[in-house]
Amino acid sequence: MNPSTLIGMIGGFGIIIGAILLESNHIGDFVNLPGLLLVLGGTLAATLVSYPLHEVLRVFRVFSIVLRNERLYAERDIAELVDVAKLKFQGEINRADEKLNRIKNPFLRSGMQMVLDGASNQDIMTLLQWRIGRMRARERAEAQIFRTMSSFAPAFGLLGTLLGLINMMHAMDAAHFTEIGGSMALALVATLYGILLANLVFKPIALKLERRTEQRVMVMNMMVEGVMLMQQQRSPAFIRETLQSFLAQSEDELREVAAQPAKRGAASPRAR
Repeated sequence: MNPSTLIGMIGGFGIIIGAILLESNHIGDFVNLPGLLLVLGGTLAATLVSYPLHEVLRVFRVFSIVLRNERLYAERDIAELVDVAKLKFQGEINRADEKLNRIKNPFLRSGMQMVLDGASNQDIMTLLQWRIGRMRARERAEAQIFRTMSSFAPAFGLLGTLLGLINMMHAMDAAHFTEIGGSMALALVATLYGILLANLVFKPIALKLERRTEQRVMVMNMMVEGVMLMQQQRSPAFIRETLQSFLAQSEDELREVAAQPAKRGAASPRAR
């Protein structure tokens, strides 16, 4: 499991529940099934209107990926690439083909297969970059679905507020104070649900998926570099050291990218 995702979600909801326990004498006032149904159902319905059904269904698979502590296996990919490059460097093409069939990474396998088949540099680079672009576009579209849901959830929370206020107005005409309380609870709690789901579930998941995509792109670019070095008949030792340096540099760049939003946020008031 991915500890940061679970700690963040459980901790966030725990803080909110703790604040409710400290500030309220009636915990049941914050539990409103009609309001929750309205926010969740409305968000899902609006998402289905906005995206094809198969893309929305894929969201559940993507959510399970966020909860897992997914590994990219960059070290394994480097070792496998160097092994095949060593066999090719020694002229043992048949053994290189056999080793290639056991490689688990399909992206890396495709690139090295083209090298062994004698493809040109331009053809190899074009195909690999096209696959990177396709993967990035697909995964950004998945993250965008969660961003869309984060914008729908508060809107349906506001809709619940309007419905609750309308019902409250009718109850006031009839002087039914019990109905007034229930309608007011729907009016306020629905907005609370929408804000919580948007900012504690949907938007953080979108950010996590976007960061995962950038990590995958950097590892794939590293594999492209290794494949091109193999195509240039560079020594296996040189390929290994280059990719190890590339991997360390990519990790540093990811940390810098993660810090950039905070810097931009601090600089925005001066821009205004």
